[in-house]
Amino acid sequence: MHLRTVGDIAATLPGATAIFRRFRLDFCCRGNVPLDEAARARGVDTAEVVRALDGLASVPEAAPAPQDTALLIHHILSRYHDVHRRELPELIRLSRKVESVHADHPRVPHGLADALTEVQAELEAHMCKEETILFPAMQQPLADWLSGPIAQMRHEHNDHGAQLRRLEELTGDFELPEGACRSWQALYLGAAKLVHDLMEHIHLENNVLFPRYEQP
Repeated sequence: MHLRTVGDIAATLPGATAIFRRFRLDFCCRGNVPLDEAARARGVDTAEVVRALDGLASVPEAAPAPQDTALLIHHILSRYHDVHRRELPELIRLSRKVESVHADHPRVPHGLADALTEVQAELEAHMCKEETILFPAMQQPLADWLSGPIAQMRHEHNDHGAQLRRLEELTGDFELPEGACRSWQALYLGAAKLVHDLMEHIHLENNVLFPRYEQP
């Protein structure tokens, strides 16, 4: 990690751009500078930056889902709800930057920041309902009244799926144009991860968790 350039890390590790902004490391214009050198130039402890980056890398891409219901709910909250909340603000910021700086580029994803903002708002409302109403109810002894709330969650999942398809359309399936800057690379990497994560998130709820509480 120490010898890799900040630009390479930003373009290959989702969430790294937020870490670099926190430490005021330039990953775009001076992206070809090794992490050690960039940190020294800013008077930053490289080890502290690496620890923050390692925290991002430690999130498993496909961690096995627990079978126990309480553990499964905890897994959904920590692996998906928390990660969505952490990553979406940075994706929106990157998208606004790319859309502004490269406004005249024929392949700039015009409207992506607004689409991501809509995803963030609707997903936050959805997750709050699960966290405050549905998930606590699922962990009560008698939870035989949940078919209605679950049907609403399934409906909202369908809406999320339509939003993900919109993200794919706006970005051309996240295919980068030749010569794309580091910010553009980080944006598409992170947005593609969001789509993957949200699809896995919805799958776990629709096909593993929800059927346990629906009428046969």
